[in-house]
Amino acid sequence: MEFIKELENELVEANNLPVFKSGDTITVSYKIKEGSKERIQQFQGVVLQRKGSGATETFTVRKMSGNVGVERIFPIASPFIESITVNKKGHVRRARIFYFRERTGKSARIREKRMA
Repeated sequence: MEFIKELENELVEANNLPVFKSGDTITVSYKIKEGSKERIQQFQGVVLQRKGSGATETFTVRKMSGNVGVERIFPIASPFIESITVNKKGHVRRARIFYFRERTGKSARIREKRMA
């Protein structure tokens, strides 16, 4: 089992990503290929969860596009992630905030964690 973990760590390039958790508002710069062209698209939203560990870790980001909620799951070790910027640190009590999906209006706010 240890051998598999060591092999995964060697194969996966270390993305220098900031520390973030559920409840934080982040912007993910993601490379998108369209034909022969490549561009970077920004996806800004609230982190609902972080799941897994090591090379297979993923995180889910939710944003509102008009009146429709859009969720996207990103693998941490993806070579298509250009950068991640933490916009706001949120104060939530749970690691997975799926209750956030049903919230609208003022109840969909997340308290911001004050930095000293």
